[in-house]
Amino acid sequence: MTKMNLGTHPFLLGFEQLERMVEQAAKSGKDGYPPFNIEQVSDRAYRITLAVAGFADNDLSISVENATLVVRGAQADARDERVFLHRGIAARQFVKSFVLADGVDVKGAHTENGLLHIDLERAEPEKVVQTIQIKKG
Repeated sequence: MTKMNLGTHPFLLGFEQLERMVEQAAKSGKDGYPPFNIEQVSDRAYRITLAVAGFADNDLSISVENATLVVRGAQADARDERVFLHRGIAARQFVKSFVLADGVDVKGAHTENGLLHIDLERAEPEKVVQTIQIKKG
C-alpha cells in the first residue's frame, strides 16, 4: 500500500500549498508561551486571545506576512533593583504565528486585563457557477 500525501491526492488539484501550510503550522505551535485561546464567535468570525500579562501595548506588534498572522512581544529591558522571592510571571520575548486561510482578514485587536484579543473574519465566498462548452473534436 502506498502512502498518499494530501497535496498529491488525485481529486485535490491545486492544493499543493495546503500541505506546506499544515507543516508550517505544526512547526510554529511547539512553544506554549504565551498561552492562547482560539474561539469561534460566529459563523465567519474568530477571536484569538493571548495571555500577555506584563506587556504594555507598545511592547506588542501584530502583522500579517504571507497569509500568516504574526504576534510579537518584547518588553523594554527593565533593569531595576527589585529582588524576587518567586518570579512566576514570564517576561521573555515571544513570536506566535497563526496560518490564515484565504479570505480571513484581521479586523482589529485590543488588550484588556492582561489579554490581547485579535478579531478575525472570513469573507462570504461568492457563489460561482461556470458552464464549460464541449467542443466537437
